[in-house]
Amino acid sequence: EVQLQASGGGLVQAGGSLRLSCAASGFTFDDYAIGWFRQAPGKEREGVSCISMSESSTYYADSVKGRFTISSDNAKNTVYLQMNSLKPEDTAVYYCAADRYCGAPYGMKYWGKGTLVTVSS
Repeated sequence: EVQLQASGGGLVQAGGSLRLSCAASGFTFDDYAIGWFRQAPGKEREGVSCISMSESSTYYADSVKGRFTISSDNAKNTVYLQMNSLKPEDTAVYYCAADRYCGAPYGMKYWGKGTLVTVSS
């Protein structure tokens, strides 16, 4: 059974930092990619970042470049999203998802439940 467990969300002030974690199980971690997505009220879901363990590549949305860093701990089957210099516009439910590679044409195959990030001004 594929499981993706996102955690680490919370309430922070603008300019603060949070680290999100995505613990994965049920698939061969090193052969997959894991991405972070977010959805704010009234807005479409957007891709934030992705790391491909199979291709050794990363992706960042323009809105978070220079502020967010994605990384993996393969021994723990866990992907992290370090979020610095947070802005109110970053407020959203953050989801992690997995597939064979970043940019899967019809979206990621496996999804976990989201974790809420709220950034106050």
